[in-house]
Amino acid sequence: MRAAPSRRSWRWGIALVTVLALGGAVVALVGTKDSSPEPSSSSATQSQSQAAPPLATMEVATAVMVTVELDFGPKIPSIAEALQQIERRYVPDDGQGRTFAILDAYGDSTPDGKLHISMHVSSEKPGLASLVFKPTGEILWNGRIVPGSKPAGLPKNLGIFIDNGAGKSLSVDGSNNPSSILDARIQGSNLAVKDVWLDGAEREVTFIYSACGCPVKAMVRRAGEQTVRTKELPVIFPDDPAAAAVITRLMRW
Repeated sequence: MRAAPSRRSWRWGIALVTVLALGGAVVALVGTKDSSPEPSSSSATQSQSQAAPPLATMEVATAVMVTVELDFGPKIPSIAEALQQIERRYVPDDGQGRTFAILDAYGDSTPDGKLHISMHVSSEKPGLASLVFKPTGEILWNGRIVPGSKPAGLPKNLGIFIDNGAGKSLSVDGSNNPSSILDARIQGSNLAVKDVWLDGAEREVTFIYSACGCPVKAMVRRAGEQTVRTKELPVIFPDDPAAAAVITRLMRW
């Protein structure tokens, strides 16, 4: 198992995430009851043959990349299927809610028949956090989240940014409550997204919906009045299905 601090590749402060107000979309997201995979509030129990990883300490509103190789036997699952076999365990200091979320995940099979998977983990509130491989009970990652410079529990707004094809990222303004991303406006202009994203063009789209303000990226092609992902991975926002549903509706996936 390898856990390393994630790198922030975006250049805007978290306050800029609010440029995408997306009308009712944000209202639906903020305060939505968590429906992520059912967690356990108990401490993980490790078999004698499996040593628990060291307890890593991280601040609220930061992130790590947890990378592991998992043995599922002869049939290697997809990343989305594998995530269903990884339990999220939370022990929040205040006794309420979750302490972290997986923002995205990607990986591939290894030559020896295992699944190499990397999970982008964002810390949300003080407490204990762990990822457990359900088939064996192995603790994949063990964390202690402590207060930091950013307060815990701030509302999360969905931010969307689109590469213009020339290396510049355009902020999407959804204040007109568009039915699709193509009908949304480009922040600071009178242009719609469909005016700058030509049919058939592939673009990198960045989504921000996390306590850490970390980017989640997907390669997307415009296909008429809808868009399609050109790469299956990463799996995005597996622990925030409400956010994923809003993105799917806007992108018309």
